[in-house]
Amino acid sequence: MDKNNVRVRFAPSPTGPLHIGGLRTAIYNYLFAKQNHGSFILRIEDTDLHRYVEGAEEYIVNSLNWLGIPFDEGPGKEEKVGPYRQSERKLLYRQYAERLINEGKAYYAYDTAESLDEHRKNHELKGKTFIYNWHNRKKLNNSLTLSQEEIALKKDKGEPYVIRFFTPADRTIVLNDLIRGEIEIDTNILDDKILFKSDGMPTYHLANIVDDHLMKISHVIRGEEWLPSLALHYLLYEAFNWEAPTFAHLPLILKPEGKGKLSKRDGEKGGFPVFPLNWHDSIGYKEAGYFPDSLLNYLSLLGWNPGTEQEIFSKEELITLFKIDKVHKAGARFDPEKTKWYNHQYLQKKTSEELALDFVPILNSSLIPSLAFDIKYTSKLEYLEKVVSLLKERAFFVKDFWELGEYFFHTPQNYNEKATKKRWKTTTSPLLKELYDLLKDLSDFSSATIEEKTKNWISENNLSFGEIMPPLRIAIVGDLKGPHLFDIMDTIGKTESLNRLNIALKKL
Repeated sequence: MDKNNVRVRFAPSPTGPLHIGGLRTAIYNYLFAKQNHGSFILRIEDTDLHRYVEGAEEYIVNSLNWLGIPFDEGPGKEEKVGPYRQSERKLLYRQYAERLINEGKAYYAYDTAESLDEHRKNHELKGKTFIYNWHNRKKLNNSLTLSQEEIALKKDKGEPYVIRFFTPADRTIVLNDLIRGEIEIDTNILDDKILFKSDGMPTYHLANIVDDHLMKISHVIRGEEWLPSLALHYLLYEAFNWEAPTFAHLPLILKPEGKGKLSKRDGEKGGFPVFPLNWHDSIGYKEAGYFPDSLLNYLSLLGWNPGTEQEIFSKEELITLFKIDKVHKAGARFDPEKTKWYNHQYLQKKTSEELALDFVPILNSSLIPSLAFDIKYTSKLEYLEKVVSLLKERAFFVKDFWELGEYFFHTPQNYNEKATKKRWKTTTSPLLKELYDLLKDLSDFSSATIEEKTKNWISENNLSFGEIMPPLRIAIVGDLKGPHLFDIMDTIGKTESLNRLNIALKKL
């Protein structure tokens, strides 16, 4: 295996939607591959037929593409060492399992589930734990204890069996992990893991090792939940006389409170997504309004950082700076508010045109007042660009533009009762009528001119800004909210501004 020719794989099981923990694993594999001018491979590990979910593989592919980390090789794409679905490689695994048996490194086991359960119960009564390995395998129902005649008879009868790995005893193996460092394991505590199941399918352990070898995987970057399997995998590489890849086991993504692995239930409880795309009744990050580059940025720093204060990174910067050996050992706490902060930062970086185009599908275009853009704008899009430029500083998501600025799209029909009661005095209507007459005569209805004329009029009449500005905002917006008031009036135009002021004078 050429470790200089970097080949990494993301190998999910199609048993449901892709969790963001799995998505981060894919990200780290992608960044490492691209940094080293290597290949990022997608392999679908669908050997567990009972847990297979229709549509899950397509979901995984769509998620990677949406996030901007497409695979280089995988199902239907650059199939250099395919097929890339383990269910299509079934006969291959059988050959390798039989090879281990022929070399005395694996064996047939005919123990029934009932007999093994009885062994476990007997051990529990004695305060012990049952482990199928060196200390009892020659007392159990397997090809190590049966004669060749007995084995042949069982095969003739079609008795179900599994193939177990013959784990060597009395050895201490030293393992190396890019993140965890050196790890020592006593083989006496390991069990003889099943490599081939009675349903004719390989277990993860055998299929994983065979595929990684045949696909020339140089580095295995996966979640820490596979750490207990690392010793077995090293022993399997040794049994086949193959060079093992370099391993790196990533830390867990923890619940927002910091204890335990992040789950779908945490998202439901906290009101935040845990999947990249919609899955049945669970909303995804895409549909919740997150930009893919903001989620990529956040997840990349969830367990790793370049050691600086910088927080915003482009994909190209992440590829350059990412260091797998600098990934933290400890779990990383997921922060839903931080994901929103990232989205806000990326929203600010986008042009008003980009945001306006994103806003169009969310907005009912008939709500855009034709009066305003007939006078000042050449298109609805131009009007939307002006609106989002005023609102983007306060927005976290594109969908926020409607809640923040619905008054840009229709004349207020109601007025905030609390604000009106506090700010609209008995003297307000006569004063705003005077201001109405002043604004009506303006030929230049730009924000700067409206502001200048209004402030001069307030000063000349010895009025306070508190007497005029809040009620004027109520008349235009319907509430005491929104960006610079004169920018709003400039945007909706003279006719609409005067119309709103006139309606408020009549209603209030």
